[in-house]
Amino acid sequence: MSTRKERFATDADLEIKGSYGPKDIEGLDYERDLGDPGTYPHTRGVRDTMYRGRLWTMRQYAGFGTAKESNERYKYLLEAGSKGLSVAFDLPTQMGRDSDHELATGEIGKVGVAVDSIEDMRVLFDGIPLDKVSTSMTINSTAAILLSLYVAVGDERGIPRSALSGTIQNDILKEYIARGTYIYPPAASMRLITDTFLFCNEQVPKWNTISISGYHIREAGSDAIQEIAFTLSNGIAYVQAAIEAGLDVDAFAPRLAFFFNVHNNFLEEVSKFRAARRMWAKIMRERFGAKNPKSLLLRFHTQTAGVTLQADQPLVNVPRVTMQALAAVLGGTQSLHTNSYDEALALPSEHSATLALRTQQVIAHESGVADFIDPLAGSYAVESLTDTIEERANAYIARIDEMGGATLAIEQGFQQGEIERRAYEHQLAVERKERIVVGTNDFRSEGGAHVDLAKSNPVLEREQVERLQALRAKRNQAETDRALTALRDRVQGEGNLVESILGAAVAEATIGEISDVMRDIFGTHQQSG
Repeated sequence: MSTRKERFATDADLEIKGSYGPKDIEGLDYERDLGDPGTYPHTRGVRDTMYRGRLWTMRQYAGFGTAKESNERYKYLLEAGSKGLSVAFDLPTQMGRDSDHELATGEIGKVGVAVDSIEDMRVLFDGIPLDKVSTSMTINSTAAILLSLYVAVGDERGIPRSALSGTIQNDILKEYIARGTYIYPPAASMRLITDTFLFCNEQVPKWNTISISGYHIREAGSDAIQEIAFTLSNGIAYVQAAIEAGLDVDAFAPRLAFFFNVHNNFLEEVSKFRAARRMWAKIMRERFGAKNPKSLLLRFHTQTAGVTLQADQPLVNVPRVTMQALAAVLGGTQSLHTNSYDEALALPSEHSATLALRTQQVIAHESGVADFIDPLAGSYAVESLTDTIEERANAYIARIDEMGGATLAIEQGFQQGEIERRAYEHQLAVERKERIVVGTNDFRSEGGAHVDLAKSNPVLEREQVERLQALRAKRNQAETDRALTALRDRVQGEGNLVESILGAAVAEATIGEISDVMRDIFGTHQQSG
C-alpha cells in the first residue's frame, strides 16, 4: 500500500500549497482583470470563441512501412473522423538517406513511412484531397525537401498552392538540443529554414512554415518550465534569423506554430500552456515590435506524452492519455494527437489508434468542456501556477540571452546539460518511489491484459528498395542531373534554396541525392562532447 508523500510539488518542483487564495497571486489581488480570450496577452486563448466556434483539429500521428501502407491508414483515420493527418517518417527519410543506402538497412519503415522520391509522395497521398485536408509533417533536417515533394504532388493535381494547408516541423535547434536528427551545421540549417519562410510566404501562404517544438525537449527529460523556456528561446532565434534575412516580422510571424508535450500533472500542464501563450505575445510585441495581431498568437499542436506510456499494464495508458488530452484542451490547444495505449510496445494497431481518436471525440462531444471558454480562468491555483511558470521560464530565457542566444547556448551545451540534470533527478525520484508510476514502481499486477500488437513486414524493406531502384532506371537522368547541378549552384551562391529543391524533386531526384548535394557543400554537424 502506497503512503502519501510529505512534500507536495508539481513535476517541475513547484510547491503545491494546501489551498490557494488572493495572496498567492503575487502583487495582484483576485479582482485583477484577466483579460478576455482572443485579446492581448492571450493568456485565456487565441480566439474569442475558442471551441464554441471551432473544435481543435483532431490529428492522429501515423506512418509506417511503405507509402501504400500508410495511405491505407490515413484513409482509415479520415473515415473514422480525423480532421487532419500527421505524418511520421522513418529515420532514413529524416536523415536524408535513400532506402538503398547502407546506413538505412534495418530502419526502413520502422518508426515512420519511407519516402525516397516524388513517386512515394504520390502514393502516400493517393485519393486524399490535399486542398481539403490539413497535413502536418514531423520532419526537420529534410523538411524543405518533404515540403517540396508535397507541393509538387499538389501541382501535378492542379491544386493551387494557395489552397494547400498544413505544417512542417522544420525546427532544427531542438534537434541539436534533444533529439539528434540533424545533418548540417546550425548556420546552414538556419538558411534552409529562413528560405522556407520566404518561399511559403510567397507561394504557399496557408502553410505553417515551422512548428517550434517543445515536445522532444520534454521527451528528453526536461520539466514543464524548461520545455517552454527552451522552446520559446528557439522561437526567438528563428524570428531573429528571419528578420536578419530581410523579412518583415509581420510577414512571417502569423504562420509560426508551436508543438508541445502534455504530461500527467494536470493543473501544471494547463498552467504551462497559459503561461507560454502570454509569454510569446509579450515577446513578439515588446521584443520584436510586431504590429499584426496575428503575429502575437502562440498557436500550438499538442501530443500526449510518449515517455509516460508504460509497457507494464499497457491498458492503464488509456486513462493517462485521456487525462493529458483533457489538460491540453483546457489549456487551449489548436490541434491534438492522442497516443495509442500500445505505443510503448509497438507501432499502434488500428484498434488502439481508433480508441485514441475516440478519446478526443468523447472529450469534444460528451464532456461538455468545449462549451466553456477557458473555464479554469480565475482559479487561485491555476493563476498562481501560471504566474510562477512564466517567471521561472523568463529567467531561463534571460540566461540564454546572456550567452548570446539559443544557438550559442546550444553550442555551449547549456540546454542539454539542464535537461540531463532534470531527467536524472526525475529518475531518482521514481526509483525512490517519491514519484509513483502506476503499474511500474507501485500497484503492479501479475500478468496483465493481453494486447494485440501491430507487426512490421520484413518484405516491405526489399520492396521499397526495388521501387527506388526502378525509379532511377526509368527517370530522365539528364533532366535529374541538370536539376541537381542547379541546386548545387544555388547552394554555393545566393537565392532561395527551396525553389531549387522543388526543381530537383520534380525531376525525380531522391531525398538522398538532394541531401548529398547540400552535405557536400555545407558539411555535417558534429556534436561536441
